[in-house]
Formats: sequence, structure tokens, C-alpha cells
Amino acid sequence: MSSDLHVLSHPLVNARLTKLRQVSTSSKEFREGIHELSLLLGYEASRDLEEIAVQGQSPISAFTGKAVKPRIGFTPVLRAGLGMTDALLTLFPEAPVYHLGLYREKVSLQPVEYYSKLPASPPVDLVYLLDPLIATGGTATAALHMITDWGIPVNKIKLLCILASDDGLKNVFKQFPGIEIWVTAVDPQLTSDGLISPGLGDTGDRLNNTSKEQ
Repeated sequence: MSSDLHVLSHPLVNARLTKLRQVSTSSKEFREGIHELSLLLGYEASRDLEEIAVQGQSPISAFTGKAVKPRIGFTPVLRAGLGMTDALLTLFPEAPVYHLGLYREKVSLQPVEYYSKLPASPPVDLVYLLDPLIATGGTATAALHMITDWGIPVNKIKLLCILASDDGLKNVFKQFPGIEIWVTAVDPQLTSDGLISPGLGDTGDRLNNTSKEQ
């Protein structure tokens, strides 16, 4: 797999992901777990951000501190990506959020675009694409096409997801070599319906407690 793939390796991450996988986990617990893992993903993915010096005044004396240089924006994929957004806003409270509407057609498993909040030209330098699952990779690649067509180069995009499949990652890296991906774990299999196995189930339904709706 590409060197641009970063899989978090930490006992607390593993324990929280195990809780998320359980079918008995409540919607409330699931939302909390997605939030916590997203916060860790955002923290780790931001280690290499360029910094600039800033001058300040403490209660004792003047000092030179640091600030993040690039202007960062978030592009959560509706609706499941919303479950990751608040965690990232904890780290970057002033970041703009540009929603992308994509869903996967049930028969073809191909992504269908239905909404974009991207402005005419990018007012940001770096984009964090938020999508909890990379199953076939179709939704992620469709979102990446939208962002690169908008004017953000691949090397200025970080794709953050909770869980991915081997095949989905291969698909994304094939279409977007050099994309930086951060994930808490990678599962080896997809079902015939294009679902990650063992996976998390339908993340959007579990986040919004709509799993039992017909």
C-alpha cells in the first residue's frame, strides 16, 4: 500500500473502534465514538502543518509563539461526514465547512452527486475531506474530483476516515496517487453489496438512529 496511507496504531483507538463495531452499541455511543476517533485523526493528520511565528504578551513578558500558517477548510461528505465535523472544528474553530452531497446508487454502487457548497474559488490552502468509510472508494474519489476540479491540488488534501477496505484504498490511490489518507483501521473484505466486512454497518444510519426505519 502507498506510503501516503497512515493507519493510527494506539490501544485507545483500537478499543474505541471495537466498541463502534458492536451491533449493540447505541446511536449515542456511536456518535461519541466517531467524534473521539475523528479528533484523534485530525490531531495526527495535522502534525506536519507549516507554522509561522507570532508575537504575544504573557502576564510576565513578551514572547514569540507559533500559529498554523495554511488556511484550512473542511469538506464533509453528507450525511455521515457530519459526524466527524464537530471534532475537527474543536481543533480548527475558524475553519469553513463546505458540505458535499454524494450518495451511492444501490444497484450500480456508483456515486451520485446531489449537492455542493463549494464557492466559486477556493479561499483555503488545505482541505480536510471527511468521510467515515472508504468501502469501494467510489464516493471518496467522486468527492476528490469535486475538490480538485474546484482548484485544490491533490497534495493539499488530507482524506480522513474511520475505516477503509483494502479494495477501496487501492481504488482511491489508483485515481489519486499522492493523496494523503488517515484512517483508524483497514478491513480486508467487501460484501457483494459493497459493504466493508466486518466494518461498522451503515454509518449514517447509526449516527442518526435511523437503522430501523423502513
